[in-house]
Amino acid sequence: MKGRKKILISNDDGVKAKGLASLIEVAKEFGDVLVVAPHMPRSGMSTAITVELPIRLKQVEKNNGVEIYSCTGTPVDCIKIAFDQLLDTSPDLVLAGINHGANSSISVHYSGTMGAVIEGCIHEVPSIGFSLCDYRPDADFSLMMPFVRNLIHETLRNGLPTGTCLNVNAPEGKPKGIMVCRQGHGRWVEEFDARKDPHNRNYYWITGYYKNMDNGVDDTDNHALAGGLVSVVPINIDLTNHSLIDTLKNWEL
Repeated sequence: MKGRKKILISNDDGVKAKGLASLIEVAKEFGDVLVVAPHMPRSGMSTAITVELPIRLKQVEKNNGVEIYSCTGTPVDCIKIAFDQLLDTSPDLVLAGINHGANSSISVHYSGTMGAVIEGCIHEVPSIGFSLCDYRPDADFSLMMPFVRNLIHETLRNGLPTGTCLNVNAPEGKPKGIMVCRQGHGRWVEEFDARKDPHNRNYYWITGYYKNMDNGVDDTDNHALAGGLVSVVPINIDLTNHSLIDTLKNWEL
């Protein structure tokens, strides 16, 4: 790992989020940092992009190797516009987070944080998403910082295979260690809370709970987090079930 690197950062909690500030502090140890983050919280955006509204960029800080922009788009918009409008060359690393709340298991599909990471991966740049299992705006990120620092260092040193990114989640409190594992098998069971507005029209708040479907196995991110470990899951952006291709070829299509 030679010379100062160029690191692109985004998130889904907004440009003023404490988790973003914590990630910037670590990332700037490794190189120059460009931050493009949503101007307001955009959680649950997944890989959404903005197609029917203009996107606006505003520089909010430029100081000591850190340049920060707010963006009116989604987390994916932030990464896309950074590549197209703000970067002269491809960055060495794309980071997202640190998210206030877990993005383990099936939540990887809904997460705006991981949407930004996947977009970085699509651009063939090593990309990592970081999350902490604490939804509080003033969450303490300091205890996971040694793990964040080491993962950034090792990713810059070793790289990642094209088409693969990392989903990293840390438990609340001091982690006991780190575990490379698979994505937990589970789903969110939605329960919509139906209400009436003053005009007697229906509206709904989405609620629900997470259903763990792994039945006590010990090789998942859910298991790692429950045991106080930081989970590291390699994620492929190719969603093809390659093992099923030959079977489908034998169908009478």
